[in-house]
Amino acid sequence: MKRAVFAALFLLAGAVLCVADDPAWPQVALSSTDRVLVLAPHPDDEVIATGGIIQQALKEKLPVHVVFYTYGDNNEWAFTVYRGHPVFMPRAMRGMGLVRHGEALKADAVLGLAPADLTFLGYPDFGTLIIWNQHWGERPPFRSMLTRVTEVPYTNAFRRGAPYKGEEILADLKTVIRDFKPTKIFVSHPGDHNPDHRSLYLFTRVALWDLEQELRPQVFPYLVHYKKWPRPQGYHPDIPLVPPKLFRDTVQWNSLSLPPDPVAIKRDAIQRHASQYAVSAAYLDSFIRPNELFGDFQIGLLRQADSGRAPDVENESEEDDVPDLLTDEERASYIGIETRLMRLEGDKVVLSMDLSRPLARGVQFSASFFGYRSDKPFGEMPKIRVNVGIASMEILDQARKLPADSCEVSREARTITVKVPLALLGNPQKLFTSARTKLGEVPMDWTSWRIVEVPTPSQHEH
Repeated sequence: MKRAVFAALFLLAGAVLCVADDPAWPQVALSSTDRVLVLAPHPDDEVIATGGIIQQALKEKLPVHVVFYTYGDNNEWAFTVYRGHPVFMPRAMRGMGLVRHGEALKADAVLGLAPADLTFLGYPDFGTLIIWNQHWGERPPFRSMLTRVTEVPYTNAFRRGAPYKGEEILADLKTVIRDFKPTKIFVSHPGDHNPDHRSLYLFTRVALWDLEQELRPQVFPYLVHYKKWPRPQGYHPDIPLVPPKLFRDTVQWNSLSLPPDPVAIKRDAIQRHASQYAVSAAYLDSFIRPNELFGDFQIGLLRQADSGRAPDVENESEEDDVPDLLTDEERASYIGIETRLMRLEGDKVVLSMDLSRPLARGVQFSASFFGYRSDKPFGEMPKIRVNVGIASMEILDQARKLPADSCEVSREARTITVKVPLALLGNPQKLFTSARTKLGEVPMDWTSWRIVEVPTPSQHEH
């Protein structure tokens, strides 16, 4: 009896702790006129992040459609475990893409979706952020690392033969959004560690700006990949999902509470993604919780340095932020990005980054600036990247080198400041920015992609 009482008290204490850790975020509310579009980077993300919202929408008899960005055909380790032997030939990798397509059909049938409710675009798994960065306009299509193709190869894809280029991804997203006319879009988060998740958010934002005269759906980003998250790992259907500490105050979160039955159905659905569940069961089960989370950064307004307003400083790292899988040598060279500050100085955008320590030999800092204008195709806008090494600097527009005096770069102890003329960015109305550090080709740290509005001359005066 004592053991039973102790166990009950222990469980009650755990429940109290869970409630204390679960702030009262606003609940995602569905109305009778909603049309729900889920944009999933890979097969399994639709269940991980939105298995509950899909069930809720279908229960309320709302139209639901899921669009898969890729076929998830670049996960060599998972495919090797699933097949029981190494999988590395291009045709075999494309075959595994079809396996993941079939798994999605089975998983989403568990949630209540029919095959007609699913669309597969077929862009390259683990290659779409590279396309975002440097495969627009006259640049050649991206070649997928493992499937070795430069265009969508799948006969059951939305548009077989679509080249792996930025304008093609953007065109497809605009078509599916225009055709479905969603009122709510659930899409991956700009702070996600997976590059396909980040790029899908970026392309979606551009597509929606291009279509804002036709529709203006609410956007609910979801986080999937983030260091040491979710915690605890494994199957904990009674412990609420809470965001990483760094994002708790910088992101406006919304939650969807799930009763036990939809939670159980969600777990059944995620297990149908068998090739992924075979190697990542504990991680995938970490999302089987009594709630789902959705949230985004606010779009800020760039302000002049002399506006009299204190500058906005954003924290970009947490304690113990060094990745777990680095070697001792890489760990000794690790340089993180700690804070970010953006402002205007006259007709220049100024980005200042505080690093965890000064740049070391072989370590490079890169800052990206992509502008948007409603009156010019995004593919024709400059896509500027500034690379800074310990004794070098280069400025690129996609892969084209620009004169060294196109931008100003200054260094002061652990701070790097980059000043980019608005004219070089195409005099944008909105601006995407991000930064990263890397050792050779090994990524170290990076900042979430953030969006800021560039004030008009009249706004400058205020």
